[in-house]
Amino acid sequence: MSSMSNRLLPVLAGAALLAAAAVTVPATAASATTAPAHAASAADCTPTQVVANGGFESGTSPWTGSTAVITNRAGQSAHGGSSFAWLDGRGSTHTDTLAQSVTVPTGCSTATLSFWLHIDTAETTTSVAYDKLTAKIGGTTLATYSNLDARSGYLQKSFDVSSFAGQTVTLSFSGVEDPSLQTSFVVDDVALNTSGGGTTPPPDATRTPASLGYTVNLTSDSTGGSWTGHESATFSNASPTALSEVYLRLWDNYHGSCPSTPITVTNVTGGTAAALTVGCTALKITLPTPLAQGQSGSIGFDLGITVPDGADRFGRDGAFSFIGNALPVLAIRDAAGWHLDPYTNNGESFYSLAADFTVTLDHPSGLLVPATGTSVDTPGAAGRTVTKATAGQVRDFAWAAGPFSRISGTSPAGVKVNVYSVSGISSASAQSMLSTSISAIDAHAQRFGAYPYGEVDAVLDNNFWFGGMEYPGFVLDLVSTTALTHELGHQWFYGIVGDDEYNSPWLDEAFTDYATDLALGSTGSGCWNSVSWASTAEKITDSMAYWDAHSSRYSTVVYDYGKCALHDLQRVLGDTAMTKLLHDYAQSHWYGVSTTAEFKAAAQAATSTDLTSFWTQHRIEG
Repeated sequence: MSSMSNRLLPVLAGAALLAAAAVTVPATAASATTAPAHAASAADCTPTQVVANGGFESGTSPWTGSTAVITNRAGQSAHGGSSFAWLDGRGSTHTDTLAQSVTVPTGCSTATLSFWLHIDTAETTTSVAYDKLTAKIGGTTLATYSNLDARSGYLQKSFDVSSFAGQTVTLSFSGVEDPSLQTSFVVDDVALNTSGGGTTPPPDATRTPASLGYTVNLTSDSTGGSWTGHESATFSNASPTALSEVYLRLWDNYHGSCPSTPITVTNVTGGTAAALTVGCTALKITLPTPLAQGQSGSIGFDLGITVPDGADRFGRDGAFSFIGNALPVLAIRDAAGWHLDPYTNNGESFYSLAADFTVTLDHPSGLLVPATGTSVDTPGAAGRTVTKATAGQVRDFAWAAGPFSRISGTSPAGVKVNVYSVSGISSASAQSMLSTSISAIDAHAQRFGAYPYGEVDAVLDNNFWFGGMEYPGFVLDLVSTTALTHELGHQWFYGIVGDDEYNSPWLDEAFTDYATDLALGSTGSGCWNSVSWASTAEKITDSMAYWDAHSSRYSTVVYDYGKCALHDLQRVLGDTAMTKLLHDYAQSHWYGVSTTAEFKAAAQAATSTDLTSFWTQHRIEG
């Protein structure tokens, strides 16, 4: 959000495989059926890694399975060393297997499975998972990846498998390919590390529900300001802790007068709905049966949306409706419990995992409907058009409706850019913002990784009091080169690299403002010299709870001081190291979630200089 106040990857041929390993995980004192007679203590556990030849550098032993699944042949490269496991990649119907039996010591409270994964594909779809890789332990599915997850380089995947303590289980990577167009799943450096002792388990930090999919069908009135229809959500429990309920966030009910709300959810299926809480922005739905790790569930409900007056991120400016944060999305449970933070109009409260959206919008043909994702229009009933938008691995979905003017272009990197303007925006201004968008989207992509969504819509209205607002593949903005470059930068920081926007707003706003400076050629020279703190409690890393109580300082500290701190970090690390740090950090958190602690660790790993005093001086805590 701007502040007013202050895929196609290379097609690689190759053999396919499926990997599986039988694993015995250490018992803990809580495992009554398999634990030794005495209670485990820290002294009982010797931290160890129990997968043999997980890097595939010692031939095939002790792995068994399909021929030639472990390889160092041309066409792919290893994450480390020279060998790897290549799953699929044939472009024909195929499944392979690979297995290993390992023994894990007893007495450890923590067991973490990790592996590095690279995916490339010849598939051109952005919405259909034709080829799939499933990671399982025992009968529990840890994750499913597909051709839709293709990208350059490796990403590390890790899972808490402590709940399998004392069991002999099968760890499997199952690659299944359809009859045409190859997808290669390349696995390397598989490890299962154990550590810890005692009887108190660590907090369950796994973010859940996961594997999210939303299907929405809505019909508008004649103005595009009122929508009714149905939404359904599918999900799985990624956590070893049972999932007994889920929470929907109805964010835009902030704009109503609870209990009279602009977003209505009725006729809930798949669970039992409670009363609205948190200012009518949270709806608890108790599931019929708790979901164990890897199990899936779904809910559905009828949905009504009434857009209020006012040029807002959820609002109506004359004939133009802006519909951000209107679709209910599932809240996250992690080590802190359920995230049910209040709405803030000073910044953002939004914290969600990447999901797949299929949204069908039936509207009058006289209205244009820019939206998140890739849209296809088909004729509807007389005088109406049906816009179907699909978006994969996005954190939210937004759209607008109105008699917009539209111009389009394509960036040198192949991203389609559409600029929609309300009445009153000159054609020269629209053309200028199209040029800005094309330049910005490629500049950010060059620094942090290719823009993965294919298309982006910029919606212009100079009446926006907030300056600009970001959604995946969709931004609201004034006619402003700086503001629009900023909002498009959010496609990476908040969009692709997610964060808890309520508790760590600097992770998207400061990073995006820094990215904006880089895209516009500003070095931030000397900007840290103008820093002046209002109190000892004021920190760059403060949450929105603090900034809502000190709203006049929010922009100055989070945006300005935040980006200046990153410019200062660049001066400590050097230009080349800082460029590599941010690129690699984005890559390793692609479609994931960033935390302050993880960024600090990555920065420290990029330099031999002890950064402890740097974080203290710049008031970056966490």
